[in-house]
Amino acid sequence: MARFGERQVALAAVAVAVLAASTSAILIRAGDAPEPVMAFYRVVFTVCLLLPLARGTGAELSRVSRRDLLAAGVAGLALAAHFASWFESVDRTTIAASTTLVQTQPIFVAVGAFLLLDERVTRKVVGGILVAVVGVGTMSAEGLLGGTTAPAPLLGNALAVVGAVTGAAYWLSGRSIRQRVSLLPYVLVVYSVAAVGLLVSLLVQGQPLLGYAAHEWALFLGMAVGPGILGHTLINWALEHVQSSLVSVSLVGEPVGSTILAALVFGEIPGVITLIGGAVVITGIVVTARAYRE
Repeated sequence: MARFGERQVALAAVAVAVLAASTSAILIRAGDAPEPVMAFYRVVFTVCLLLPLARGTGAELSRVSRRDLLAAGVAGLALAAHFASWFESVDRTTIAASTTLVQTQPIFVAVGAFLLLDERVTRKVVGGILVAVVGVGTMSAEGLLGGTTAPAPLLGNALAVVGAVTGAAYWLSGRSIRQRVSLLPYVLVVYSVAAVGLLVSLLVQGQPLLGYAAHEWALFLGMAVGPGILGHTLINWALEHVQSSLVSVSLVGEPVGSTILAALVFGEIPGVITLIGGAVVITGIVVTARAYRE
């Protein structure tokens, strides 16, 4: 457990990370580049920004076991899949639905830990999962009833759930490694593998890597600085100092912040059904995350 001062700094870092992560969907929606291209450059620019801080990481990586490197590689591929699916989701459903559904990651972490790691699942965890599932179904009902102006709400919601599953795979793959490998070597390996995975996907799809307007490159950089460095990487650092359950619960603030920003920037007001379903999903996430580490 972190000392009091370290804990306060870590809690402040989590607050900053949630605010930074809340801008991610807004930056994606603001761009005109293909979503896979945005995901690729977000990761690439994040790696470039971290490299100047990486002095001495080579020596530490040379001592990392092959098993840990393999797990970090799996985490990187899972992260690539997470970004690819979620970035696509943002432009197909409402920002409120996409950011809420992708934050169901603690649900899938609990399920994955039970199935793959034989970890105990309590009644509270099961209850939280069931509540979240009801919320997901409620949010999807708005798409079935035609109560949203999103172009493909059901597909977008499904892609957000895929993003949650792959995000959970990323956290599960890297969870034990972070106990043995410090932050920078770990994230540089994971982000680099994610960048390679996204690059392969782009080449297969035939997406152009160059030729984008200046404002698109500014958005790519903004994704790296905001959601990438101040969001994702800061969360990884905070996990060393506060309980992962607390971090998981705090991250439900992201869909709230994103929904408010979407209303202010794009005038996107979510429907009543989405708001009700989102509240139910967030309740389920909070119950699951708190019970998972009790």
